[in-house]
Amino acid sequence: MNPFELTIGQARAELDGGSLSSRELTVSCLDRIKEVDSELHSFLLVTEKEALQQADEADRKIGSGDGDSLCGIPLSIKDLLCTKGVTTTCGSKILENFIPPYDATVIEKLKAQGAVILGKVAMDEFGMGSTSENCAFQVPENPWKKGYVAGGSSGGSASSVSAMECLGSLGSDTGGSIRQPASLCGVVGMKPTYGRVSRYGLVAFASSLDQVGPLTRNVTDCAMMMNGIAGYDRRDSTSIQRATPDYTASLTEGLQGLRVGIPREYFGEGLDPEVARVVENGIEILKQAGAETVDISLPHTEYGVAVYYLIAPAEASSNLARYDGVAYGYRDPNADSLIDMYRETRSHGLGDEVKRRILIGTYALSSGYYDAYYKKASQVRTLILNDFKKAYESCDVIISPVTPTPAWKRGVHADNPLALYLSDILTISANLAGIPGISVPGGFNSDGLPIGIQLQGSHFSEETLFRVAYNLELATGLGNRCPDIG
Repeated sequence: MNPFELTIGQARAELDGGSLSSRELTVSCLDRIKEVDSELHSFLLVTEKEALQQADEADRKIGSGDGDSLCGIPLSIKDLLCTKGVTTTCGSKILENFIPPYDATVIEKLKAQGAVILGKVAMDEFGMGSTSENCAFQVPENPWKKGYVAGGSSGGSASSVSAMECLGSLGSDTGGSIRQPASLCGVVGMKPTYGRVSRYGLVAFASSLDQVGPLTRNVTDCAMMMNGIAGYDRRDSTSIQRATPDYTASLTEGLQGLRVGIPREYFGEGLDPEVARVVENGIEILKQAGAETVDISLPHTEYGVAVYYLIAPAEASSNLARYDGVAYGYRDPNADSLIDMYRETRSHGLGDEVKRRILIGTYALSSGYYDAYYKKASQVRTLILNDFKKAYESCDVIISPVTPTPAWKRGVHADNPLALYLSDILTISANLAGIPGISVPGGFNSDGLPIGIQLQGSHFSEETLFRVAYNLELATGLGNRCPDIG
């Protein structure tokens, strides 16, 4: 087995046992990137020199007995997490040459534990998209089938993990941007409870929805990464001051006494029959493990897309106002006046999807329309949250598909953004409610494309989600199942 094929758990054992060094593991991943990334386009930037230095330092820590669980583990980072001295573009031309003077809190945590950062990976511009096709620089491929989308907006994260270019990745989830690409690429991806992981240094898209989370090849690795990044941060005003458990302790066999909710609204019209088959098989697996199934209703699900595409663009309109060519980022060199400079900088520096959402958000917040759109959307958001609260009175976990279909061909929805918006219908509500969710590989369709199973829990129930996901993984045998490439 090549070192890059190891899971985080396997690599941890070999690193601690002395049979493998972090430098050897890092070199193996760097060689893997050189071998396959010219076709996959996962990485926007490979920080080889820095990675090897971090690997050498990790080997010193491990040798002295000071290594944490992520010490020496090579990871990729979605390119909207600030990395000190390393370009952070958010997949946008307007930040093409932006080098942050500080690290995001989650990056600080990884560095403090001795993790190795291989580089920054591709994403939809500012996290706005479901395919990563909105990246201004390159579009990551789905490792399972060339010409198919890797999902978005954390497409580069999912693609790099699936293709074994790294052992894990950090992404962000605003409306499904971790869970959806994880499902389409056949890896595990968790969106934690809002406030569980610090957002400090995460370049904001929609501040009340964004959350940082891990993508890995199996559930154990995901729990290990959550151990490394979760926790209170005083620099993030939305961070929750709450004790962080050891998530790996929840990875136990058997689900006796657990109640699994099946929401009828998630299994309706438009669901691909092969996706339904995989999820139904997942339900049977949980029943065999001892769980009880309960029929539940989330009646306001149908409004989720409309609510999301008012709230998220409104917050984006506010957050992205800072990119005006004055303080940092791209500035149009040909403008004759300040107003022209604003207009031309944003016209040339931002992509079509980002401009579309800024326009929607600005309109929704404008005088005379605020009450009709943003305020009403916020009220319906509360109804969606209350749907979940009521559901969790009768169940512990909700099981559903992640997306209505497996991955689709690139460019299919290029002229129909609404079709892409609707593809997020099964993931958006978790962000609106602030609850945690995880995507676990559940099977494949007849074309060999991965299909994920989504589990959602009440606030701060990540331990329960990991336990259920672990039992699913044991039964399907899909942990660390990777495509045959390179």
